[in-house]
Amino acid sequence: DTEGLLRIKEENQKHYRRAQRHQEKKEKIQRHNRKLGDLVEKKTYDLKTQYEHLANLRRSHILELTSVIFPIEEVKTSMRDPADVSSESDNAMTSSTVSKLAEARRTTYLSGRWVCDDHNGDTSISITGPWIILPNNGDYSAYYNWVEEKKTTQGPDMEHNNPAYTISAALCYATQLVNTLSLILDVNLPKKLCNRQVNEFCGENLSRHRFTRAVKKLNANILHLCFSQHVNLDLLHPLHTLRNLMYLVSPDTENLGR
Repeated sequence: DTEGLLRIKEENQKHYRRAQRHQEKKEKIQRHNRKLGDLVEKKTYDLKTQYEHLANLRRSHILELTSVIFPIEEVKTSMRDPADVSSESDNAMTSSTVSKLAEARRTTYLSGRWVCDDHNGDTSISITGPWIILPNNGDYSAYYNWVEEKKTTQGPDMEHNNPAYTISAALCYATQLVNTLSLILDVNLPKKLCNRQVNEFCGENLSRHRFTRAVKKLNANILHLCFSQHVNLDLLHPLHTLRNLMYLVSPDTENLGR
């Protein structure tokens, strides 16, 4: 029994010395983890600072781009509200009639269905200048209607103020701006727009199907950029090409450049 007790004491001493070594390793590992944690925290702060600096650079480049090369502005129209005109001619008009006229004014027949648009008739959006505008409600039917008329009309086209020209030019500039913004923001676009497609709007006369498809791709890319920069969703409309772009590059967009 005495010999067994001595063996047990020796084994306990060995376990104790081993436990001390494990404790020292544990403390060493903890010190190492604390150093790594401090380093990661410092690197994370440096990375966040670099992201903020990069976002500010992107923001300044975008604001310079949209103020010098691609300015986007709201162009007021002189159209009067039919409810106001009618109420002046008929003082006995009821409030329900006025509200119905106002509602009709905010409704547009677009691509076979009625679309509600609060900005309809009030404004248009211009790009690169007040003479290159797009209808605010997204109705670009003037373009393919003009293409259909050109198929049946012979001779040179002398209508330089044709709205189809301004629509195609505005869409071409918008496509160029979207491609440039995707490069500055380092955001991959869901719909690929190569140089051929950029020049598509200002090149040959597109059929209604090709034109509508190209506009849908452009609108999808614009919405994707707006989502990536956390633009207020309440401001966006899937058909408002230039208005969505205007909200995207606005100085009031807090997350522009993220």
